[in-house]
Amino acid sequence: MNPTLLSVNGLNAFYGRAHILFDIALQIRRGTVMALLGRNGAGKSTTMKSIIGLVTPVGSEITFDGLRIDAKPTYQISRLGVGYVPEDRRIFSELTVLENLQVGLRPARDNAPSWTAERLFEIFPNLASMRDRLGSRMSGGEQQMLAIARTLMGNPTLVLLDEPSEGLAPKIVEQMAETLRSLKSHGLTILVSEQNLHFAKLIADEATIIEKGRIRFTGSMQQLASDQEMQREYLVA
Repeated sequence: MNPTLLSVNGLNAFYGRAHILFDIALQIRRGTVMALLGRNGAGKSTTMKSIIGLVTPVGSEITFDGLRIDAKPTYQISRLGVGYVPEDRRIFSELTVLENLQVGLRPARDNAPSWTAERLFEIFPNLASMRDRLGSRMSGGEQQMLAIARTLMGNPTLVLLDEPSEGLAPKIVEQMAETLRSLKSHGLTILVSEQNLHFAKLIADEATIIEKGRIRFTGSMQQLASDQEMQREYLVA
């Protein structure tokens, strides 16, 4: 068994007085992909934002690579090796592909894959052919690839991907899955928030289902894929 890289225990989160997350617990092993699954509004994005520090976690213990991060600001969590790709991508539309990548550049770190623009162009061949194109002139799928590549330029150990397949054509979703499998083979650990079970099956080793801010299932993706009742109750619209 791979050692645990990220451990989340007793995570609660609030928006004002509204209690959104209830005692969330996650364990992500180094070098694996975990899918955080659930319907829209289940609490997936809030979980990710709590891990990266954009939402203040309450009463929780979040440990990354042996260090407590639940009281740290986002920039310090990022510097420790946690990358975050938000649902809305947030690329710089007036910068080129190469310039967007250069913005994300951070020094290499121990125990993490080390990336350069040229190495990433091998993983993302579509980006290689448009390195001088402005972000505003890219399709949604191309922007998603760029957002992931820019995050990788920070040489993270763990990447949080929030709804990477949302709004993408089926062919692009398949390409995205192939890319994430390649990144995993390079040693990257990934937590991906998804509603698309098919996409999750293509990439994930482990799965966690969240519904109304509470964990309803944690196990292998193989277990979830064979549990039709669980899928109907918590994942089918």
